Amino acid sequence: MTPRLMKEKHSRYFHMILQLMPLECPDAMRMTFGYFGLSALDLLGTLDDYLPVKKEEAIDWIYRLQVTGAGPRSGFSSSPMISKEISPEYHCGHLAMSYTGLASLLILGDDLLKVDKESMMEGMRACQNPDGSFMATVAGSESDMRFVYCASCVSAILDDWSGMNKALTIDYILKSLSYDGAFGQGPGLEAHGGSTFCAVASLYLMNELHNVLSEKQLENLKRWCLMRQDRGFQGRPGKPQDSCYSFWIGATLQLLGVDKLSDSQDNRAFVLDTQNTLVGGFGKYTNERPDPLHAYLGLCSLSLIKEPALQEMHAALNISKKAYTHMQTLHEIWKYCK
Repeated sequence: MTPRLMKEKHSRYFHMILQLMPLECPDAMRMTFGYFGLSALDLLGTLDDYLPVKKEEAIDWIYRLQVTGAGPRSGFSSSPMISKEISPEYHCGHLAMSYTGLASLLILGDDLLKVDKESMMEGMRACQNPDGSFMATVAGSESDMRFVYCASCVSAILDDWSGMNKALTIDYILKSLSYDGAFGQGPGLEAHGGSTFCAVASLYLMNELHNVLSEKQLENLKRWCLMRQDRGFQGRPGKPQDSCYSFWIGATLQLLGVDKLSDSQDNRAFVLDTQNTLVGGFGKYTNERPDPLHAYLGLCSLSLIKEPALQEMHAALNISKKAYTHMQTLHEIWKYCK
């Protein structure tokens, strides 16, 4: 018998993530952990009941991490651990934190009026490499498809693509298409479920998915993704199924319009088998301890297949449909005010 979704326990788990994060360990990802908790509670429909602080306090905390007027160092940082007074050269934005910070503000219903768009775009332009890829930060980092996706999300949320050379980015994405039909983290690298989602979602947000990929390339991509299902989904051929790929691959299939060709009930059964019945959350595999990333993405994968207890989500931006609708309303207001 397939287990049921333990909504109350998952709500308590993500409440704990928001309230009891260790003081030091997650500092490099504190903004992202906050996003996992906020977005999960939003999908569960329990944000108002389980948010450990007032929404206004959470919004103020996010804005305190915005680095403005800093030229190429502008954006959102991960946590308050590095201040501009102590280490100004390292007090800079990070593309993943800019994405998750903006997504969190949408989830909380903020109007984004305090976002310094001009600085944000300047910081993003400084992170783009000549090959079209993006670094996470001008302070130095690896460059791959993850940060192409983050840059695309920031651009889509702010309705401003001036921080990206789209032609270069599309060229980078196309050069990362592997011989077997899916996308790697960069040119010549192995196709992978996570990087495939990042590439497809980026093209989708640019409204270029069906313009730059040929019919044959799209068919090969669909086939590669559909072949990743065992019961749940694996990230690469020959690898075990993993709850996070139920989102990475599941969302990609939805963006490609072929999610109905996968077995959603098998996938649901696998994901629910990975939920922790004591404290809530989802693990990587069955009987694995939950962690914030797998707990959140496991929940997202269930939302994609329309789990009755969950809110629907916008796959490309990885936020609820409610948050996405709020974003669309803001875009209409901005157009009217121009």
